[in-house]
Amino acid sequence: METYREIESFIEQWPEAANGCRELFQDLYRFLRELDGTEMEYHARPGITYSLRGTHAGSSDRPLFVMVDVIEDDPRWLSVCFCEEMVTDPEERGDSVPGGLLGEDGICFDVDAFDETLLSYIKQRITEASQAGGK
Repeated sequence: METYREIESFIEQWPEAANGCRELFQDLYRFLRELDGTEMEYHARPGITYSLRGTHAGSSDRPLFVMVDVIEDDPRWLSVCFCEEMVTDPEERGDSVPGGLLGEDGICFDVDAFDETLLSYIKQRITEASQAGGK
């Protein structure tokens, strides 16, 4: 519960910006909260990034399945990253990041404005990664 309070406090203190990334982050947070078998971690590095990490509850060979980073910039933007082997990217919207996700090859979706279509696409990747890594 402490993690949820930290995340919600972060969202409340996030200054309003016209780009809609706060709302997108909040939507992804709610989505992860409701995803079965998911726990969350929150890692704040003030002035650099604020990281929401979706992990599998209990034991798993790969506990981390998604990392939603808020990049401290003006305005803030999001980078949503996955281990490359845990998701597909049929529309090729992501960027390959060799060794970029805790030492493993990753795929990241950078979001600098609210986009309902991209949000839906990212939620599909989150579901896919959750199912792939929970085995």
